[in-house]
Amino acid sequence: SLKGATIVDALDTLYIMEMYDEFEAATEWVERNLDFNMNAEISVFEVNIRFVGGLLSAYYLSGKEVFRKKAVELGEKLLPAFKTPTGIPWALLNLKSGIGRNWPWASGGSSILAEYGTLHLEFMHLSALSGRPVFAEKVMNIRKVLNRLDKPQGLYPNYLNPNSGQWGQHHVSVGGLGDSFYEYLLKAWLMSDKTDEEGKKLYYDALQAIEKNLIRKSSGGLTYIAEWKGGLLEHKMGHLTCFAGGMIALGADGAPDDKTGHQMELAAEIARTCHESYSRTSMKLGPEAFRFDGGVEAIATRQNEKYFILRPEVIETYMYMWRFTHDPKYRQWGWEAVQALEKYCRVDGGYSGVRDVYANTPNHDDVQQSFYLAETLKYLYLLFSDDDHLPFDHWVFNTEAHPIPVIKKQTPEMANHLK
Repeated sequence: SLKGATIVDALDTLYIMEMYDEFEAATEWVERNLDFNMNAEISVFEVNIRFVGGLLSAYYLSGKEVFRKKAVELGEKLLPAFKTPTGIPWALLNLKSGIGRNWPWASGGSSILAEYGTLHLEFMHLSALSGRPVFAEKVMNIRKVLNRLDKPQGLYPNYLNPNSGQWGQHHVSVGGLGDSFYEYLLKAWLMSDKTDEEGKKLYYDALQAIEKNLIRKSSGGLTYIAEWKGGLLEHKMGHLTCFAGGMIALGADGAPDDKTGHQMELAAEIARTCHESYSRTSMKLGPEAFRFDGGVEAIATRQNEKYFILRPEVIETYMYMWRFTHDPKYRQWGWEAVQALEKYCRVDGGYSGVRDVYANTPNHDDVQQSFYLAETLKYLYLLFSDDDHLPFDHWVFNTEAHPIPVIKKQTPEMANHLK
C-alpha cells in the first residue's frame, strides 16, 4: 500500500497547530520518500481523501511547491480508474498497471456512492492547480450519470454498476457507503463560492428525501437517521452518520423556503443523539453503531458494533455546532471526549482504539488510524480555537478534514486585471 498515510494526513494539522519544526521534518520526508510509482493496489477513495486532500491542504497553507507537484502527480496516477463504460470509477486501482476493479463484496460488481461521490472537491482543485480540465471533467461526468438516473423516493442507493450505469441493491445510508456523497454536494456549492447551483439543488433535494424517508424520532425523544433497505427501515445509526449534524448545520444558512431554523434544530437534535451514544457507555466514547429498537435507545446491542476506533464524526459535529451557535454545551461535550480519550485510548506509542466501550477497562486494538491526527485532533483543536482560525467563508474541509480554499468567483475588476 501507499506509505506515509499518517505523515501526509497530519501535515495540515501540524501547520494549523503551529508545530512548524515537525511540519518541516514531514515536508522533507515527503520530498524524499513519497512515491507513487509502486506496484500496489490502492483504494481510489482513501488515497484521494487522505493523500490528495492532505497534499492540497499542505500546499494551500504553506505555499510549498512540492505539495502542489505531488498532488497533481498523484491525481494523474488516479485517472485510469475512470476507464469504465460510464466513467464511474473503479474502487480499487493498481498504480503501476492502471488496472481497476471493484470490491468483491459490493452488490453485483457495483461502485460505491460514498467512494465515487467523494472526489469532486479535490479534483476541481487539481484542475485549478494544474491547468488541466481533465480532472474537473471526470467528476462532472459522475454528476451527469447520476442526474439521468431515476432515484427511488428521491434517494440515492449506495451501489451503482460502472458498466451498465444502473443501480445495484436499493440500500440507502447517510452513514458508511453513502455519507460523504451528500457532504460533497453541499461543499461543492460552498467551494464554488456559491456559483455551483446544480450542486446546491442536488444537496437540498437529497436532504429533503432523507428527512422524509430516513429521519425518525425514538419513543424517548431522540432524533436519529435510520438505514433504508429496499424500502424497509433498519433502526440503526452508525458513528459515521453522526457527521450529518455538522453537515446540516453547515447547509442550514442556504436552505430554501425559510427552512434555516428547522435545519439548525435538526442538526442540534442529531448532535444530542450522538452525544447520548457516548454518554450511555462506560467509557464515554461512542460505539461504531447504535440502535433504536426493542426498548433500547442509542446503545450498541451487538458485540461487533461496540468498538471505537478514534473516529472524528461526533466531534466534527460539535465543532460545527459550536461555530454556528456558540452554545457552551458543545465545548463541554468535546471536553468530555478529550478526557475519555486520555483515560482509555492513550498508550505508550500514541492512541489506540478500544474493542468495547461498555467495558470498564479498555481492551486496546493497537491501531492508531491516520484520521485520528487528520480529523479527530484537528476538530478538537478547532472546537477550542477562535472562529477566525480557518473561517468557513474562506475554507471548506474535505471529508478527511483537510481544509481547501473556496475558489472565489472573479469580480469583473479582477477579470479585467487578469486579461
